[in-house]
Amino acid sequence: MAQSSHPTRPVPACAGMVVALLLAGCAGDRASTGTTVTPASPSAATDGVSGRWQLAEVGSSMCTMTFGGAPGAAEGTIAPEGGCPGNFFTSRKWTLEHGSLVIRDHNGQPLAQLTQADAGRYDGKAANGIIVTLTR
Repeated sequence: MAQSSHPTRPVPACAGMVVALLLAGCAGDRASTGTTVTPASPSAATDGVSGRWQLAEVGSSMCTMTFGGAPGAAEGTIAPEGGCPGNFFTSRKWTLEHGSLVIRDHNGQPLAQLTQADAGRYDGKAANGIIVTLTR
């Protein structure tokens, strides 16, 4: 086997990261279906839903939930902690739909629909009609 007359240079690790980021940018915000996913609410996408939240239901207890998802994502997962009121212990997914944050259970059924009141706060109603608040 003949050797190349050109010496090989090691590629810095950061070069691979740059290429990966550029390729990710080219992919855009496409879901697995090939359709473009547009966040329902620009302010919600800017603020980001991911992170720890306190869910409170009027006249009941409150609990902590961890919302997962990429920054600016229009959907993600929910990991509720103990003591959630009503059926919120079954929360597994969130989506931004038509300007609302929808919390869904393990079967995909809506548990609550909330709108962003301000940065770090959503207000709305549970499926049973009770008022709920989600705060950071």
